[in-house]
Amino acid sequence: MDRLATVVHRTPIMRSETTNKLVGKHVYFKMENQQKTGAFKFRGASFKLTQLSNEQLKKGVIAASAGNHAQGVANAASKLNVRATIFMPEKTPVAKINATRAYGADVVLTGESFQEAYEASLKRQMQTGAEYIHPFDDYDVMAGQGTIATEMLQQEDRIDTILVPVGGGGLISGIATAAKQKNPHIKVIGVQAAGASAMYTSYCHRQVARLDKVSTIAEGIAVKKPGERTLPLIRRYVDDIMTVSDEEIAAATVYMLERNKTLLEGAGATPLAALFAHNSKIKSDHCGMVMSGGNMDISTLPMIQQLASKHHHSA
Repeated sequence: MDRLATVVHRTPIMRSETTNKLVGKHVYFKMENQQKTGAFKFRGASFKLTQLSNEQLKKGVIAASAGNHAQGVANAASKLNVRATIFMPEKTPVAKINATRAYGADVVLTGESFQEAYEASLKRQMQTGAEYIHPFDDYDVMAGQGTIATEMLQQEDRIDTILVPVGGGGLISGIATAAKQKNPHIKVIGVQAAGASAMYTSYCHRQVARLDKVSTIAEGIAVKKPGERTLPLIRRYVDDIMTVSDEEIAAATVYMLERNKTLLEGAGATPLAALFAHNSKIKSDHCGMVMSGGNMDISTLPMIQQLASKHHHSA
């Protein structure tokens, strides 16, 4: 992990008295939206690349992403002068495509969701032999994301619960594993968008859920099926998974912007949305929240405000 410390930002923890009063808990926001490339994904990508040999790096790296993993891999690769090719869904926000290209990666746009882009990237990998950097289903990537928990507990050792956004499960797998090693009593709770709840359904029932379609403003966690490596870790280490509606996510996004002057993308706002929606079920005095990213397409703000106005919580 020390190798990572020189590369990634140790992101700050933010506190908000207003939020504490609203929910009757001490809340600690881990600001991964201030991480390099605007999201936590840079951690996992960097850690993964530091584990590869020079021989492997020479072949280049390849990945598929709805946005943040793309930027994380592209930036990590550029720091090591490694060629990166990233497959992204056709509907990816332009800001994320441009940012990925700005780090020097080749971008291939294909498919309507992450799943299609992912399948196309696997075909290309077979042809080129480049190293595959999976956004979540990789133990090195998970270990990199786990550094967030290690930092949080160094910054605030009273944290008894951590709320984490969940898509494919790489972030929460890394965080839960690292947090429980530090303190087995800590609770780790995942949050999924109701419109993309494959992990929630798989966690609650014994069989693995694969969704035909996903629909949520939190495109960063719009994943159709859980990771094969992440799901067993989540079943073992995660205490609960909750879902939130797009209205709840939008309301949390607007709240953070208005009250805390902080821009979060949909996925990054899900922990706060869950805290507002499920506060009575979350038994915690010192609650940590992973604000996973801030790469929002600004042109979507009016739509988010509109969605938020349909939702009335006590705030």
